Amino acid sequence: MAFIPVSQDEFNCCVCLDLLRDPVTVSCGHSFCLNCITGCWNQEDQKGVYSCPQCRETFTPRPVLRRNTMLTEVIEKLKKTELQSDGKAPFYAGPGDVECDFCIGRKHKATKSCLTCMGSYCEVHIQPHYEVTCLKKHKLVNAISQLQGKICSQHDRIIEVFCRTDKKLICMLCLLNDHNGHKTVSAAAEWAENQTKLHGTKMKNKTHIQQREKELQEVKQALQTLKAFAQEAVEDSERMFTELISFMEQKRSEVTESIRAQERAEVSRAEELLEQLELEITKLKSSNAEIEELLQKEDPIDFLQSFSLTSPQFEILSSVTSTPHLSFTEIKGPALMEIKQTMSKFNPGFRIGDRVQVRASVQQPKNGGWGGVTHKSLGVITSFSSHGYILVDFPEWKQWKADPFEIKLVLRIGDRVRVKASVQKPTHGGWGGVTHKSVGVITSFSSHGYILVDFPEWNQWMAEHYEIELVL
Repeated sequence: MAFIPVSQDEFNCCVCLDLLRDPVTVSCGHSFCLNCITGCWNQEDQKGVYSCPQCRETFTPRPVLRRNTMLTEVIEKLKKTELQSDGKAPFYAGPGDVECDFCIGRKHKATKSCLTCMGSYCEVHIQPHYEVTCLKKHKLVNAISQLQGKICSQHDRIIEVFCRTDKKLICMLCLLNDHNGHKTVSAAAEWAENQTKLHGTKMKNKTHIQQREKELQEVKQALQTLKAFAQEAVEDSERMFTELISFMEQKRSEVTESIRAQERAEVSRAEELLEQLELEITKLKSSNAEIEELLQKEDPIDFLQSFSLTSPQFEILSSVTSTPHLSFTEIKGPALMEIKQTMSKFNPGFRIGDRVQVRASVQQPKNGGWGGVTHKSLGVITSFSSHGYILVDFPEWKQWKADPFEIKLVLRIGDRVRVKASVQKPTHGGWGGVTHKSVGVITSFSSHGYILVDFPEWNQWMAEHYEIELVL
């Protein structure tokens, strides 16, 4: 009896595309897995009409399904036959596997790739390459994915060498011809070396990430500090402007009236200028109309006669200032000077002997340079200038000129203070019974830079300014 070769693909279910399991055959002759056809028909229960998933023939009522015992036996024998002939069952392609290009339905795992056919084959479909004479000459290699991209376009050979001289992948024939004498290694060796480099880069990136994350936290902390400084600056500014509000309102009214008076004068001048410009524009348009009429004449004699008789006058216009003069410096200057002088008399919130710092918002002092002074420097107010600025003695610079809005009050004699919770060990001596909850009064500032505080537990307790905080 002749043997007819068959493939398992011929016994695949058209619903799940897998080998039939518990096969049943409907009246139209098509076979399906029992679970597959049952699932399909369960979805059609509401309509009451059931169809074959393959040919779409309809049935009413729902047919009773019975197992096709003959088909079951055939499938079992087919499985045993393929196991005996191949020594193992065919594997379906999984994730990362190369699929057979010739399997219909669910793809089997490819075992060989043909560099001549440019295709990949499973154990079943590769057989013709072993049996057919003309196919035996084809170049077979172990199955590779993305076959076209791994073949040399010049020699149709598999790429397996890396040329370091030209930085490109080549085949063995390229190595013997165009790349002869170049520095080359196997693709696998180049891959391994680059893998090592990438691992090194990955570790460096990890270190950089950790460094950047640390810097990120520092920036966030600085941002919080900046917001606190900004809030403090806003509160101080509100306090100072409240003290000056009545005076400023009066000056505002006076300056506004002066500016309006100058505005009216400038507007009158500007209106005259507009009238002059409109008149000149009218003249120019009239001249252009005459020129346009002359340009329409195509007879040279007629043109020249008209041109000589009514030659337009080309007048060179003088330049006209296009913007009115709007400078109010003469009004604002004296007012601002008077405000500064008044501010020095008001002395908003500061006293001689107060300990102050430059505000964090100050980028460039108004009255000169920094002179070594920083935002962390602690200075003492020594006097108030009649010109509106305050003289402060900093450790880095004596008689530093500060605008009242550039400095903030840190501490003054009589302030109630306590030791900050962050202080673990005082800079000058021990605790002497003082705790973080103790409240003391500043009695004096030492010439050596520290502050003397009288606590209930200890009098004349020495503290640095950064160790204590105000008690409100």
